[in-house]
Amino acid sequence: MNKEEWFPLIDEQGNTIGKATRRECHNGSKLLHPVVHLHIINNDGELYLQKRSTNKDIQPGKWDTAVGGHIDYGETVEEALAREVREELGITHFIPIHVLTYIFESDQEREMVNTFYTVYTGKMQIDPVEIDDGKFWTFSEIHENMGKGIFTPNFEQEFLRIESRLIRAFKQETMKKDCE
Repeated sequence: MNKEEWFPLIDEQGNTIGKATRRECHNGSKLLHPVVHLHIINNDGELYLQKRSTNKDIQPGKWDTAVGGHIDYGETVEEALAREVREELGITHFIPIHVLTYIFESDQEREMVNTFYTVYTGKMQIDPVEIDDGKFWTFSEIHENMGKGIFTPNFEQEFLRIESRLIRAFKQETMKKDCE
């Protein structure tokens, strides 16, 4: 028997105002709850994406952000990010850099998305329950496949909002390594 997942309910400033179950948050009720996303860039400037498990209740089988997950009730953004990255990709050491926080709304849910990126080239071990596949994509490959229904709508919207920041971050990391 699965343990019931509880998510914090928040106001638009991110303050916790209550709690609700996963089911309650994903039934179209529009209860605002927080999530974390992590974009991973490699040394070649490519972006790692995960292919969501076909067993997922939302957007099954679509390519999405490297890591994405809900913040559990009583958990901080940082704790949730570290937990989700460890659970989904087996990564325990990385340096997250906050990119933006925004509200995403679909027919099923309403989320406050806390978005981060990291430059990472180490080993990854995907969780086969959560993820069907994972690979690095060039930004050109992502653009060529936008609007074709292979990415989640949330990923497409978020990618377009942060693409220039990801490119800048990669260039800065490359320059730092060249100076070392």
